[in-house]
Amino acid sequence: MKLTKNLARIAPLIVAATLTTTACDASGTDSTSSSQGGTVVKIALWNYKTTPEFKALIEGFEAENPGIDVQPVDILADNYPEKVTTMLAGGDTTDVLTMKNVTDYARYATRDQLLPLTDEAAGLDKASYSGLDDYDLDGKYYALPYRSDFWVLFYNKDMVGKEDLSELTWDDYAKLAKKFTKGSGSDKVYGTYLHTWRSVVQAISSAQTGGDQLGGDYAFFKDQYEMALGLQKAKATLPFATASSNQITYDSQLTTGKAAMVPMGSWWAAALLAEKAQGKNDINWGMAPMPQAENDGKNVTFGSPTAFAVNKKARNADAAKKFVTWASGPKGAAAVAKIGVTPAYTSDKILDTFFSVDGMPADALSRRTMQPTTVQLEMPVSDKTSDIDQILKEEHEMIMSGEKSVDEGVKEMDKRVKDEVQ
Repeated sequence: MKLTKNLARIAPLIVAATLTTTACDASGTDSTSSSQGGTVVKIALWNYKTTPEFKALIEGFEAENPGIDVQPVDILADNYPEKVTTMLAGGDTTDVLTMKNVTDYARYATRDQLLPLTDEAAGLDKASYSGLDDYDLDGKYYALPYRSDFWVLFYNKDMVGKEDLSELTWDDYAKLAKKFTKGSGSDKVYGTYLHTWRSVVQAISSAQTGGDQLGGDYAFFKDQYEMALGLQKAKATLPFATASSNQITYDSQLTTGKAAMVPMGSWWAAALLAEKAQGKNDINWGMAPMPQAENDGKNVTFGSPTAFAVNKKARNADAAKKFVTWASGPKGAAAVAKIGVTPAYTSDKILDTFFSVDGMPADALSRRTMQPTTVQLEMPVSDKTSDIDQILKEEHEMIMSGEKSVDEGVKEMDKRVKDEVQ
């Protein structure tokens, strides 16, 4: 899906931020070279010490480009979008900006705060990329993705046994969840766990039915809600109200043997591997394609890419472009695949690297899972995205907690989006 569809309305509605030219970057320095005399490229990112992909990319690039010193500008993850917005509005000169989501990217690009990377994008083998089209702004690119996460079905191999998870429909999934459910009280083991995020129901429904989350007509959510609520009624999944009030983590449900199957984003693989290496879990896990609305042989799911962009006020734009191109290409893909992160660029060689990571399940089903037919953007980009997202979240919580029926909740979504946003 291209941003062109959803951004036609954005540019006229976004008032360009007043930019003041300054001579310093986010760290308050005015340096363009390192103490060793090389070129310095500063990159805005989040939680550097606990996000190993950044270290892998920086070290890999520097090894091949000894004349360039890449220096992280570390920002807390929760504050990252607001901080970068403030930095750009103030004329900050940090060279590379990590695009945490496509919504922020669209805002910065339409404010003319990013350098074009259209020429660099033109040289890419687009058929080998996931998420690249999400950065297409009327044929122009201002960022290139280096990773692309999408949702899959994680499962406990010991609990699932020999059951075939390769081509599940949601009906199949629900039947298996009930079959895998055992015990009671503190010994209760659920067949599955559905996390509290609205995307678990709404984004996957949109991706597999073609429904528009911005459209104001949400009847396409109904089947997915009926399935999710049916699992709660059958006591085959932890109730939404319990998971929400107790702030249950999806990780704890799988790794402690409390749930046999957990739909979740592919980013979780790297975390599971890290936990196992640290002795925090000994789960024998695998990955299967997300269950489908129809059994037509396709693997349709949803997700979101992460990209690098070059600040329009970058001090070392050429070196910054070199880093962004390298990170989004085959060599950058190999660097992140080695630590269990799903790169945007994929090839048989990259998949081999990904599945050779110690502890990564390398069975045929897990490998097939990492090659989906279609990955739809988790939430379409629009000037109305944020407001609609909040409405859908609120009504999702009402439906899943039983405070409203599916029909009542969907009707309220329709009404609120049309009355409050459109």
